[in-house]
Amino acid sequence: MNPLAPYRRITIKIGSALLVDKSGKLRADWLAGLAEDIAHLKAEGREVVIVSSGAIALGRGLLGLSAIALTLEQSQAAASAGQIALSQAWAEALGRHGIITGQILITPNITEERRYFLNARTTIQTLLGLGAIPIINENDSVATAEIRYGDNDRLSARVATMIEADLLVLLSDIDGLYTAPPPRIPLPNTCRWSIASPLPSKPWPVARPAIFRAAA
Repeated sequence: MNPLAPYRRITIKIGSALLVDKSGKLRADWLAGLAEDIAHLKAEGREVVIVSSGAIALGRGLLGLSAIALTLEQSQAAASAGQIALSQAWAEALGRHGIITGQILITPNITEERRYFLNARTTIQTLLGLGAIPIINENDSVATAEIRYGDNDRLSARVATMIEADLLVLLSDIDGLYTAPPPRIPLPNTCRWSIASPLPSKPWPVARPAIFRAAA
């Protein structure tokens, strides 16, 4: 039985650590494998939206920024350079399967102000209707420390709600959802969800959550 069978519109979030290695280089083979899986989903008639991290990590390598803790200005510069490389990587990986991609950069006001919200949703839905896959990321090159989402887990949840996705999948190198910040307790408990797992006691607003620890 295919656990994805009930879901027609899927939002997939990919973390930076899965796409970019510690030296700042793209993990091209891993991305190629993921692109093949996404192509299979498309072939089954599903709509897929990607929320992809990795711009700052790629840009850091391209610009020769070795510091682990970047200043805001350095992060914005890295995002600017890295976003081009990230978008190109997705276009090439999915293009091998005949899939067109469209890039959408989002800032918090886009999901919080109705006019921008509707415009963004229309663009995403139009891309899906044309058979393309939207590649979404936070616009880190202009976002400030005060207005940033902070991580794409939150952004992907906003996007899944915006487009009324049936399923939100978080691909990550962590073990699951922590019930507390790991440094603050000796053995943090984790909440692991999979597609086969029951939903939390409180109904999820739109998209059903599924969290997978992706192999490095």
